[in-house]
Amino acid sequence: MNTQNWQKKGLVHVVDGQFWWAKTHAQVPTVDRCSEDRLRIYFSSRDDQNRSRIGMIEVDASDPRQVLYVHPEPILDLGPVGTFDDCGVIPSWIVRHEGLIYLYYIGFNVRNTIPYHNSIGLAVSEDGVNFRRVRQGPIIDRTADEPYFCTTSCVLIEQGRWRNWYLSCTEWTQQEGGMEPRYHLKYAESQDGIYWERNGVVAIDYKSDSEGGIVRASVLRHGDGLRMWYSYRDLIDYRTNSGSSYRVGYAESPDGKTWTRMDEASGIAVSPGEWDGFMLAYPHVIEHRGKLLMFYNGDGFGRSGFGYAELDQQ
Repeated sequence: MNTQNWQKKGLVHVVDGQFWWAKTHAQVPTVDRCSEDRLRIYFSSRDDQNRSRIGMIEVDASDPRQVLYVHPEPILDLGPVGTFDDCGVIPSWIVRHEGLIYLYYIGFNVRNTIPYHNSIGLAVSEDGVNFRRVRQGPIIDRTADEPYFCTTSCVLIEQGRWRNWYLSCTEWTQQEGGMEPRYHLKYAESQDGIYWERNGVVAIDYKSDSEGGIVRASVLRHGDGLRMWYSYRDLIDYRTNSGSSYRVGYAESPDGKTWTRMDEASGIAVSPGEWDGFMLAYPHVIEHRGKLLMFYNGDGFGRSGFGYAELDQQ
């Protein structure tokens, strides 16, 4: 695989604080091709108590920097008090299936011994704006074999199988700045997108003991195989040291279970002095009109907004 060449096109959306639920951040852009000419992008923003809700904008598919519509209210609010998502919700993936739009999302709880606990939830909609939860509880949570937490999902439907590349936390470690999680990417399958069979298959594993996080798989079918983009970081200093912070990684697989990491071929890097000069995080790659577009976060885990890049395929 030759090194890819992503051409950065610039910022798409930055939160300006005008809405009560969106004072900071436009985190984890999650793209739905709602028409040939229009892309709908879901993301999470935080209120003045640092609680995340899911918002939505629509952009021109020919130039996603042209924002056509900003939805003024969250399309998914906090869950009822005591449920898995009562402290925050973040989008993760969109699937269209039999007239419904499936929104896989992350639910947050604040904890005592550790900062937070995450699980995976599912909401559905007919119009992409009015969503309802399929369950009040998570569809993927910790188990006896995965005792910590599960979060971001990438879901494809292939030959009747629902396939999910999701984040699985393997431990919490005490660091100088507090408790920090380690997580990699695992693989699961389902018959309906709700009930998932997890057999401990690790899709993308740590490449060293110093690696601390692999997050937000974005998988595309390519010929007889699959391509994946994701972000990865070191275990320590990733909040304060750019060299340890998130970068975009890349991998290829013949079957979706066994992957070869090719991070050096990802073809996109930070731009010092720009909105994405410190980190690159949470990529979502889509194919549209024969082009590959990557939507991603820059500095501050989404505080600086999200932008996009286009793959030079020449």
